[in-house]
Amino acid sequence: MKKVLFACLLTGFAFMGCMVRAQGFEQEIRQHREAYKNEFLTTANSPLGAPDLAYLRFYEPDSGYRLRAKFVATPASEPFAMLTYSGQRKQYVKYGELQFELQGKRDTLSVYQSLDLRRLPQYRDYLFVPFKDLTNGEGTYGGGRYLDFTIKDIQGSTSLLDFNKAYNPYCAYAEGYNCPIPPQENHLSARIEAGEMNFGKEH
Repeated sequence: MKKVLFACLLTGFAFMGCMVRAQGFEQEIRQHREAYKNEFLTTANSPLGAPDLAYLRFYEPDSGYRLRAKFVATPASEPFAMLTYSGQRKQYVKYGELQFELQGKRDTLSVYQSLDLRRLPQYRDYLFVPFKDLTNGEGTYGGGRYLDFTIKDIQGSTSLLDFNKAYNPYCAYAEGYNCPIPPQENHLSARIEAGEMNFGKEH
């Protein structure tokens, strides 16, 4: 929130307008997190129950981790088997790349599409970005985190990339799940101090 206010003041916007913008961003992220928590209570085979939700932890909303990324499609990509932490493999295809600048450094994240999910009408436009960063094993889950997108989120050649919405795989909470391992090409050499943190309860 502080970064939003600082940026607004530098560009000469009225302070009240900056406050409204910053509060709107923070409210959006908090609403997103409440919806995320509620999904654990309505999703079949969920690893968490209502008492566990108090142990979900998040970084404070930070607009510095909300970026406009360039999207580059990769239509010639071949399907491949993405390894999971259970040892099973899931079939994906690389859908494209998100190219962005964070902390003064240019970086890229690959975007994948599940071959199984795209056969289902309700998930055919679902896209998946598993990634690792330098906070893994410290402030965040050691196995990496995930971001979700839809094809509709891509507007022309750009897409919003918001690390504030990064979340943990089910493997962060319990064993017995087939959680995809972020491919090497999605290992970032930066600290992404945004989104979900380590689960606050032992399992």
